[in-house]
Amino acid sequence: MRFVTVNGVTIHHEIIGDPAKKPMLVFINSLGTDFRIWQDVADRLKHAFAILVYDMRGHGLSDIGGEASNIEDHADDLSGLLDHLSIGRAVICGLSVGGLIAQALYQRRPDLVRALVLCATAHKIGTPDMWNGRIRAVEEGGIESILDAVMERWFTLAFRSPENAAYAGYRAMLVRQPAAGYAATCAAIRDADYTTAAARIAVPTLCIVGDQDGSTPPDLVRSTATLIPGSRFEIIADAGHIPCVEQPDALSQTISTFLLTLDQEA
Repeated sequence: MRFVTVNGVTIHHEIIGDPAKKPMLVFINSLGTDFRIWQDVADRLKHAFAILVYDMRGHGLSDIGGEASNIEDHADDLSGLLDHLSIGRAVICGLSVGGLIAQALYQRRPDLVRALVLCATAHKIGTPDMWNGRIRAVEEGGIESILDAVMERWFTLAFRSPENAAYAGYRAMLVRQPAAGYAATCAAIRDADYTTAAARIAVPTLCIVGDQDGSTPPDLVRSTATLIPGSRFEIIADAGHIPCVEQPDALSQTISTFLLTLDQEA
C-alpha cells in the first residue's frame, strides 16, 4: 500500500503501470466508496494507460482531515498528490462527487488536466435540504440508516439480488466508510455549484451516465454536457449510479473510444 501526506491529509493511493511510458489516467471514487470500485475498469484499460487510483479524504484508508472541507480542498488533495508523484497532464475521470472534484481540479490547476471524463455527475448535485437531511440521518443513525435507500440509487434492481455476492460486498463497503468522512463529503457536495464554471471548460470532455442512475439521472448529466463546450454525452445501458461496477466492459469501451479520439486529434 502507498500513502503520502498532502495538505495535512494522508492519502492512500495506487499506481498501475509506468507513467513515464504510457499516458496517465486518474480515477476518483464516489461518495461512500473507495478506489476499489475502479478495479474492473482499470484491469481493462491498463494495457494502454498508466492508472492512478486513490481514496479521497474521509474514505477508505485516507484521513478525514481536521476541519470542514469543500470540493476545492478535495481538488487540492489531488493536485498535491499529482505534484508529489511528478504526474503532469492526465485524463481525470471522476464518478459522482469525484466528477465535482475533477471539475474543481480543472478550475484550479488546468495545467494538470488533459481531458475530463465526468461519470454519473453534474455541475450541481442535489439540494441543500436533501444533503442536510442525509447528514442528519448519518449523524443520528449511522450510515446503516440510509443503506437501503442509497443502494436503490446506486444499482439496478437486477444487481440488487440477494444471491449476488458482489451486491453484499458493496453494501459492506458503504457501511464501513467513516461516518464523519461521509457526512463531511455530503456537506462539500451540498455547497458545490459549477454551473457557471462548466462553460469555461476548454479541454475534451466526456459525460457518461447509467440509464437507471437514481442519484444523477440521465437528464441531469445531459444538462451538464450542454453547459460544457464541445462535450460528448453517452448513456450506459443496464447501469445505475456506479457503472464501473455494473457494466465495466461498456464503460471501459466508452472511455477507451473517447481517449482514442484524443490521440487522433493530437
